[in-house]
Amino acid sequence: MEMQHDLHEPVNPNKTLADMTPEERMRYEHQKLHEKHKGHEAMHSEMVLVLLVTLIVAQIVLVEWKKRHYKSYSMTSLIALWIIPLIIAVKNYWFRFVFCWAILTVITAFVMWKASEKPIKGTTPRLVYKWFYLIYKLSYGLGIIGYIIMMATFSGLNFIFNQAPNVWMDVGGLFVFYGLYFGVLGRDVSAICTDKMAAHIGYYSPQGMPTRSLESNICAVCGNHIIVSENEEGVIENTYKLSCNHVFHEFCIRGWCIVGKKQTCPYCKEKVDLKKMFKNPWERPHVLYGRLLDWILWLVAWIPLIFFLVQGINWALGLE
Repeated sequence: MEMQHDLHEPVNPNKTLADMTPEERMRYEHQKLHEKHKGHEAMHSEMVLVLLVTLIVAQIVLVEWKKRHYKSYSMTSLIALWIIPLIIAVKNYWFRFVFCWAILTVITAFVMWKASEKPIKGTTPRLVYKWFYLIYKLSYGLGIIGYIIMMATFSGLNFIFNQAPNVWMDVGGLFVFYGLYFGVLGRDVSAICTDKMAAHIGYYSPQGMPTRSLESNICAVCGNHIIVSENEEGVIENTYKLSCNHVFHEFCIRGWCIVGKKQTCPYCKEKVDLKKMFKNPWERPHVLYGRLLDWILWLVAWIPLIFFLVQGINWALGLE
């Protein structure tokens, strides 16, 4: 009640904005806002109604769009997710985000270009897998760091370092946002890559048996020698043998799982449950984590567009 009294206490009209204290300036802006919207209660109710109806209709439209035309929905969501945060960051001079966004965009664009080559080189699946797996691990790590910082703030550890709680909460929230944003962006881009990449890799032949014979120590995806046997623990990556007894580098066969989401051996095309063997984290994340990424997609990509639409409707109806 004391705060409300202070906010409505008249400000000396002879003072300019430069002469006002921060508290007086806040009261002045608050009173100007009240004067501007005085008598607009009915109009504000209409604006709230427009917002609620638009949110409900938009939710129904997006759900139906995703159900009936998933590819166009995914592509539109990806473009919105990629561009809208950049526009907001540039407008607010958040250059740290712009710098991180630019680095991620350049490298991801190169990976997507390699993935769209025809025919695809044998090393491309490995490159695609390693890059998106790196994004996944970084985003997960950033999210965990941000969560730890926020929990430490709630526990009062910030006072040990003589730091205000809002400073630590801002840092923690920043880590969480970066982790979730780049996590959902990497997940959606990897999904686009799976649909764009062709399956003509290495020894693979779409029809019939391969024209090249496969030696026992050669990976059928990249065509390079296999140094580590399937029974040994590799330093960088392991070697996997499928049920058809063909062996592959770990990153190669995992990348093959991404390419067109294949369920066959790259060499003999025997039916193999590769998804059961290799559960790629961005394809089958934890249920709660996956839902959180979907929520971030809705918040970052679609909510700004919906609010922009609401502003257009209000302007067309003459609502302020």
